[in-house]
Amino acid sequence: MPPALLTAVDSTSHIHLIIGSNPLAGARCSKSLEVGATPILIAPETANIHYGLAKRIEEHGIEWRKREFDEGDLTSLGRDETDHVVDAVFVTSGGKSTLATHISTLCRRLRIPVNVADAPSLCTFTILSTHTSGPLQIGVTTSGKGCKLASRIKREIASSLPAELGDAVDRLGTVRRRIWEQDHAVEAATELEAEDDEAGQSAVFNKLVTPSDAEAAKARRMRWLAQICEYWPLRRLAAITDEDMDAILQSYKHDSAVAPSMDTKPLLNPALLDARRNRGRIILAGSGPGHPDLLTTATLKAIRSADLILADKLVPAPVLELVPRRTPIQIARKFPGNADAAQDELHRLGLEALNEGKTVLRLKQGDPYLYGRGAEELEFFRKHGYEATVLPGITSSLSAPLFAKIPATHRGVSDQILICTGTGRKGAPPNPPAYLSNQTVVFLMALHRLKELVPSLTEHKTDPYPPSTPCAVIERASCPDQRVIRTTLQYVNAAVEEEGSRPPGLLVVGAVCEVLQKAPQKWVVEDGFQGLDVLDDMGEGGNGLDRLREHLVTPGLEEVRDPFRGGGHGVRVVGVAV
Repeated sequence: MPPALLTAVDSTSHIHLIIGSNPLAGARCSKSLEVGATPILIAPETANIHYGLAKRIEEHGIEWRKREFDEGDLTSLGRDETDHVVDAVFVTSGGKSTLATHISTLCRRLRIPVNVADAPSLCTFTILSTHTSGPLQIGVTTSGKGCKLASRIKREIASSLPAELGDAVDRLGTVRRRIWEQDHAVEAATELEAEDDEAGQSAVFNKLVTPSDAEAAKARRMRWLAQICEYWPLRRLAAITDEDMDAILQSYKHDSAVAPSMDTKPLLNPALLDARRNRGRIILAGSGPGHPDLLTTATLKAIRSADLILADKLVPAPVLELVPRRTPIQIARKFPGNADAAQDELHRLGLEALNEGKTVLRLKQGDPYLYGRGAEELEFFRKHGYEATVLPGITSSLSAPLFAKIPATHRGVSDQILICTGTGRKGAPPNPPAYLSNQTVVFLMALHRLKELVPSLTEHKTDPYPPSTPCAVIERASCPDQRVIRTTLQYVNAAVEEEGSRPPGLLVVGAVCEVLQKAPQKWVVEDGFQGLDVLDDMGEGGNGLDRLREHLVTPGLEEVRDPFRGGGHGVRVVGVAV
């Protein structure tokens, strides 16, 4: 079968006949409305109208002819300009019915474009899977061989394009149109001046201007426009602004008014446009619960490539040891009463570096969006013109219980998880949750307020927690000095007071705390963490996991802080790309 002729049809004010009442009919109606056409739905009143279709009929006032299809619909429901012949027909019921075959035959005879769902042989056209960005449209078709595959290919293509490309296409189109308009205006003015014998002489009257000069100026602009569209990287095109377009048009207007010089000076400086694309970047990344092996590869790449790292105070030293020696690190100076000031300081330092064109990594503990002020920081930088890239981190609210042998959920014990903060805004106590026997509750940033938190649970106004409710305090999860205190709400304050505090830590409350390991006494203390030791053997040798990861994130020779030399003043070779 020869390839189809792909076209872009201006469907403004067209009449599209949609036959059917299923979800596909709703999608066809939406597409018609999107391209400026008027859909008319034909389906019996007794038909089972899909919810989505019914909603579109109500929201957009789609005309619904509540009856079966009639042959006369093809030649009576259209526009006056087409003698009431409809512009396109969509049959959504599939091609197995005799009605679909009959409608296809009628449409072919009347030369009406027809599309029948899942029946390429009955179609005269197919719907492309399209990506739209302003005036830019990209369509993909598999010629009826697989619409899902076409959709995937479209997504792959669209994801590789700069986000601002549609705007750039619009701007370049404006330049092309206004160049043509200015040329036309100059030609018209020249003809008028030639006909007016009494017109005064212009300032350039005595300057020699040959017909080839005007054509050369015009050709130079259009050739330049064609060349940048053909050869410039798409990201450079996407960096063109409205101010750039105005400069081009002013230059063109000047060259059209006087004899142009045939220099090759570029209308736009490519280096300047590329510099715009290389502006500062801000990355918000989660460092996970503590162990460096629990970093995502994306965050590790960010650590290795950042120009400045702004780290939370509680980001563990083993994670910071991965930072290259050349990269400056600013640790948040947060302490009670100074949290907001420390946050403002990080904002200021980050913004200064961004304005210098640097890549800034805001390294946060756990996950950036889970009690990490991540969204607040994203909004701050967005207000200053920088859109942050946010990288997730493994949150301690789920990983710390796992490392303490506590399943967050367990069949027959707990079927839901509630993650709370133990410290409210500006240090105020948060509202305690009600007790549910089938719920696991994880309190982050709670240990310093444990004396107030526990009574608020056991003395809850409506649903108090039984004092015998199992709980666990987990500190420095996944780090070598991890500590777990297993107890109950009745004894947890006494246990922490006697054993001391080892922040950062969290409190897990619920029956799941005793599923895998029980506390036979008032409390039990477990020190140390060996949960990832099994991976050490897998990292040995040139083909191990550690070697693989270093090749992934370190393409060349890299120097990093040596954790075995105080303050990171030593040098250690961690990978050489071959």
